[in-house]
Amino acid sequence: MNTRILLLAASVGLLAGCPDDDTHSNNDSPPVSTDAAKQYELTVINLTVSQPLSPLAVLTHSSGYQLFQVGQPVSIALEKIAESGDNTDLLAEKDSNDNVTMSYSGTGVILPGSTDSLTLDIVGDDANQLSIASMLVNTNDGFVGETGIDLSTIAIGESYTMNMPVWDAGTEGNSETSASIPGPAAGGEGFNAARDDDDKVSFHPGVVSLDDGLTTSVLTASHRFLNPGARLSITRIK
Repeated sequence: MNTRILLLAASVGLLAGCPDDDTHSNNDSPPVSTDAAKQYELTVINLTVSQPLSPLAVLTHSSGYQLFQVGQPVSIALEKIAESGDNTDLLAEKDSNDNVTMSYSGTGVILPGSTDSLTLDIVGDDANQLSIASMLVNTNDGFVGETGIDLSTIAIGESYTMNMPVWDAGTEGNSETSASIPGPAAGGEGFNAARDDDDKVSFHPGVVSLDDGLTTSVLTASHRFLNPGARLSITRIK
């Protein structure tokens, strides 16, 4: 079934983990836990001019998980983000993939120039990697994202910042027609299970808009974007 995202409106809430309250005994020397909770603040800023970003999908996981690989097909869960901005299936991998420990949704659509922030709580040493994805909604299947970020290298009080490129999921041809763009530029179709492109992740070539001579395009020069499309910052709190 085709899906559409509703932009510029309230979206899915933050699916933050809720660690159990700490309990302490009256022993003089409480036992030292190797699974002490670590906390991080994650912030994403939209660097584009006219491309809202869909609600973030953030996963913490072990090294056995990979969100995507350049030159390879994406999963259906990531395809749904890249084509419609729907992060539901990707967040559900916490329950279906033993390598994924926690999933977090962004607080809503990130407008151009705006930010969204999440707090991540991680327990244990087997969940020290992070993957993230969000759709550029005025595209066919463009998304920003990264996979396998090593959180264990960030010390308490330190930050890690990176620019996220715009990727082409390769699942839908970049036709830019009104029927195929789900964002506010068109309000067209979102996810479609049929894959009619080269079916591999690559750097996004950018949009070729109506102003550039693509007569079937619903996009204009204002929807152009450059890499990077977003900036990610991760600060370790404890």
